[in-house]
Amino acid sequence: MNSSLKIGLISYRSNPHCGGQGVYIRHLSHALSDLGHDVEVIAGPPDPMINNNVKLTMLETLDLYNPEDLFRTPSLTELRNPINLIEWLDISTLGFPEPLTFGMRVKQYLKKTKKKYDIIHDNQSLSYSILSLARRMPVIATIHHPMTVDRRLAVQSTKSFLKKVKALRWYSFIIVQKYVAQRLSSIITVSKTSKKDIAKEFNIPESRFSTIPIGIDTTSFYPMETIKRDPNRIIVTNSADTPLKGLYHLLYAVKNVLKIRRVKLIVIGSPKKNGGIENLIKKLDIGQYIEFTGRIDHEQFVREYAKASIAVIPSLYEGFGLPVGEAMACRIPVICTTGGALPEVAGDAAKLVPPGNAKALEKAILELMDDPSKQEELAQKGYNRVLKEFTWEKTAVRTVQAYRDSINAYH
Repeated sequence: MNSSLKIGLISYRSNPHCGGQGVYIRHLSHALSDLGHDVEVIAGPPDPMINNNVKLTMLETLDLYNPEDLFRTPSLTELRNPINLIEWLDISTLGFPEPLTFGMRVKQYLKKTKKKYDIIHDNQSLSYSILSLARRMPVIATIHHPMTVDRRLAVQSTKSFLKKVKALRWYSFIIVQKYVAQRLSSIITVSKTSKKDIAKEFNIPESRFSTIPIGIDTTSFYPMETIKRDPNRIIVTNSADTPLKGLYHLLYAVKNVLKIRRVKLIVIGSPKKNGGIENLIKKLDIGQYIEFTGRIDHEQFVREYAKASIAVIPSLYEGFGLPVGEAMACRIPVICTTGGALPEVAGDAAKLVPPGNAKALEKAILELMDDPSKQEELAQKGYNRVLKEFTWEKTAVRTVQAYRDSINAYH
């Protein structure tokens, strides 16, 4: 029962520093390896920065979402490959083909190498090829949250008919993902909320799910006690124009907070040039109080946490909510919404507000900034909660149990 497993972890795009899926693959693979399992990560770009104890196989792709050469035109030689051609044609017509085509590449790789695993673990690519592999060996998939929520918010957030059509076209990959997910016997998700919402949105019985919260890397996110906090400094870790992340509502809140306190909002990352966030900042005339860090290294990221007095997570929905856990690990008080699974991560260690409510964010920021003792209480509660509840070892142990259940059911 405690024998070592040979595990194939599949991830189509796994930035190790940005986005929950990349963080998940990197740390889960390490934690599984630390438990003594033989782990191979099969990934597309960018490099997920896997350590030496885990085998990494990087499959060649067109990498059309590389920010340094975004949506480049492939060469004719590249397009002679049928999978490359499918990928390029889909992107050229405003689709998002990477989950589908990466599944094809994995199937091709496994057929060529004749590799065998005790179990394949798919990180939300949910392609037809994954379903094909499930007929030959045990397969389990992680679904972090239902992408139907992202699609719905993207369509609702714009009045432009053309933009609504574009959003529907981009999210058309969900059709395949739902089809595949409905036919997999075992699914992992990261919160009770995600389990309930995926089951409803994808029409899958809840009995097929294992709910396994993910860990927080406390060797990377930790308090820097030597750095003095600025009492008027707020940090938010998402600069995306994506409606789901709720930055628009935070900016409206900051506009009103500024009438009472001269706060500074630090936004990790860069805004989309001439995008909705940039335009809203200009419209609200608050540019001098907003600072975008641009791309920064991890040490600077933790230093930004250390300098801030409050972290705000304004997301309308999160399947888990890594930014909440990471801020808590840095021992900084958190204000977050009740969107999706955020309350499951926050527990009683954060100030909670309704999602999409700028007035509630404004009130929470002012109340917490005026109450240093409450800040200290939440900072300590959050720090203790992360150390107790959200370790990658716990995640790995529970994931292995899900693997064994899936393997037993298959055989």
